[in-house]
Parts: sequence; C-alpha cells; structure tokens
Amino acid sequence: MDTRQLKHFVTVAETLHFGKAAERLNMTQPPLSQSIMALEKELGDALFLRTKRNVSLTPFGEQWLFHVKSVLNSMNSLPEIADRLRKGESGQLMLSFISSAGYNILPQLVSHFRERYPAVELVLTEATTDVQTTAIINEKIDAGIIIPPADKQFPAILSYKKIMSEPLIAAVPASWLAKDRIHLTQGKLCPNMVIDSPLIIFPQQVAPSFYALVMSYYASHGAQPNIIQQAIQMQTIINLVASGIGIALVPCSLRHLARTGVIYLDLLETPPQLEVGIMWRENNNSAILQNLIKIATETE
Repeated sequence: MDTRQLKHFVTVAETLHFGKAAERLNMTQPPLSQSIMALEKELGDALFLRTKRNVSLTPFGEQWLFHVKSVLNSMNSLPEIADRLRKGESGQLMLSFISSAGYNILPQLVSHFRERYPAVELVLTEATTDVQTTAIINEKIDAGIIIPPADKQFPAILSYKKIMSEPLIAAVPASWLAKDRIHLTQGKLCPNMVIDSPLIIFPQQVAPSFYALVMSYYASHGAQPNIIQQAIQMQTIINLVASGIGIALVPCSLRHLARTGVIYLDLLETPPQLEVGIMWRENNNSAILQNLIKIATETE
C-alpha cells in the first residue's frame, strides 16, 4: 500500500460515496474503486459494505480509519518537522563542560538556549578539557566548554571561540583568618601570602592550561608553589580548602559555590585571567550547534 491508497480510503470513508470521493480526489470512479479493492485484498479484509444505494464502513474499516488518519496527519507534519530540524529548532545536541563552567557561563547559556529553542534536547555532561577534546574529535559529543591552551593551538579538525574571561581569586580556609595565619592587605591577599601557603590544584595532565596559568602567577613573583594536594573536581578542591590543609587559586565565579569553612579573597595586584570558550568540530554543520555557538558568544 502507499500514501495515495490511504488517502483514497479516508476520502471514501468520509463521504461514504465513491462518486463524491472521486470528485474530491479529482479522479474518475473506476480507478478509485480499483484502488480500494486492491487495498482490501492486501489487508485481507473488507473496508466497506457496498450496496446499490449505500456505502458503509465495516467494523474493521471503522477501527482502521483511526490509525490511517493518525499516520496521514503525521506524514503531513513531516515538512514542518524537516524545516524545524533545518533551522536547528528541534533535535538533540551533546554538550560537555568543565566543572567551573557550572558556576559561570553554563547556567546562563542553557537558560538562554532553552528560552529560544525549547524543542531542542540539550544533553549535558561534565568533563575535563582533555576528555572533551578527544570526545569531540571522535564525534561522541557536539561541543565542549573548555579552557583553551595558552597558545590557542588546536588540532586542525577543531574550531574554537572565546566566551568569557575572569580573574583568579584565592579560596582560603576560614580558620586561617581566625587564627591570623594569613593577613590581608586592603582586604585582599598579597602575593607573599599566596606563595607562603600550601597549594591545592588540578593535576597538570588533567588541566594543563589552568595549571600553567597558576604556575605563571608564581613565576611572575619569582617563586615555586608548595603543592600539597591535587584533585580533578572543583568541588573536591574547595572541600579540601575547607579542611584547612591549603589554599587554592580558583575562577572568580567560584564565589557562587558557598562552603562552610571557606572564604574567597581577591588577589592583590593584577590577578591572572582565565579564559573559557566553546570548541567543536569544524565540519559539524548542525544548525543546532550554530545556534548554540551564536548564543554562547553573545554572552561574551
């Protein structure tokens, strides 16, 4: 059977008259009758009861009519669905993000995107930059919110755009302030206080760009950090700070991560700036992806 036959069946069912149905379909009655008989033969059951004066649906025909109308209505919506897909107004997009993005760009980006494209499903996963890079290259995800390399050099298959930058601040154990273990200058933490404190940081192999940024802060003051602990999750780092074993240099947006026992302090002098951006495969022409990139870069 084909769509043409289904439309023939529905039209006869609605008019209960082969002549009127043929007229509505802009065809003659004999080929319409042949089409219905061929359909009945394929189905193995009669759709209509025919007399010289009347045409009526069989019980089987009445039940089947509902399903046929449903199918035809779905088919009629296919061009609209295709148009929405083409415009990126429907479908699915896989987006990964670094943990710190959950405290700055991600909530705003997701909110704006869902407001404009409510029919698109955003599948979100948290991952480090190195994991995201591999996943994008292998087409496991569509895009990632990352910290770019210091030299902004990416594999040729990848594209990147900056979303935002923010200063690093210090996450400090509250107990240290209470015990005068550290002192503030103009309400901020001076470089000597940072350098003299044990440091909690991301491992270099997991977050090389972030690690390099923190190291550059120490190098600019002629010092090497005393790394007491490493962790791959921002929440874990903050929890370790709360335990009192050391401080951490973190993105300014981490102030949104309130934690008992932790105080966030601005750095005296010019703090390092952490850049965050979006990365994707250059040959990914998804309209949904292009819509996401546009919204992401609008927030810059």
